[in-house]
Amino acid sequence: MINYFKEHPNEGYRRLCYMMIDENIVFISPTSVYRILKSNGLLRKPAEKSLKGTGFKQPTNAHEEWHMDIANISIGGRYYYLISVLDGFSRYIVHFELRESMTSNDTQIVYQRALDKFPNESPRLITDNGSQFISKDFKELIKMHGLTHVRTSPYYPQSNGKIERFHRSIKHEGIYPKSPLNITEGREYVSSYVNYYNGKRLHSAINYISPKSKLEGKSKEILMQREEKLNQARIKRQNKNLENLLKVS
Repeated sequence: MINYFKEHPNEGYRRLCYMMIDENIVFISPTSVYRILKSNGLLRKPAEKSLKGTGFKQPTNAHEEWHMDIANISIGGRYYYLISVLDGFSRYIVHFELRESMTSNDTQIVYQRALDKFPNESPRLITDNGSQFISKDFKELIKMHGLTHVRTSPYYPQSNGKIERFHRSIKHEGIYPKSPLNITEGREYVSSYVNYYNGKRLHSAINYISPKSKLEGKSKEILMQREEKLNQARIKRQNKNLENLLKVS
């Protein structure tokens, strides 16, 4: 287990625990993982908790709310723009594009392509007050689809923190460590990270389930499988301890 942690030094102990359970490496509770890592001086400093969105009622279904935002990405001495759409329920990245500009037209293209992937859904869109999102053309696009658009403000209890957090993660985990030299490499790294983020990365805000699994309604099944693996491991340890006691006696 220590070697596994050293291979994944950026993972917290809870995520590490569930990764090992899902991959059938070892079946051990988060508290036990914590004790082992602490005794070996391998614990990461816990991240500060954000108070964003406190008191806000979270969505209860996939595609109930989508968040959209733009992140500046520095590549080869030039800024490019990652425009992403995230499902607020599952944290799944619905669509993303690394573009050379961030005009209203760029945001419209990205949003329309996100909608095209799920044509039967009618999500409420949440953005900040960037000029791209308050333009006449973007408003017309929202109106054409009969959707609702909520723009955040300091007085509105809901922030756009979910997608802002994703953009921080992709910058510091998926792009900057690899130092892309041009937009082609940048797009490759962005695509690779999004595939990992959606399909494999266990998200702490959704019980350490991957966004794709959450989106597809597999959360209960996965949690039950984990609990069953832990129960079976406990039974094996108990039986082994009993056998040792019988041998001694």
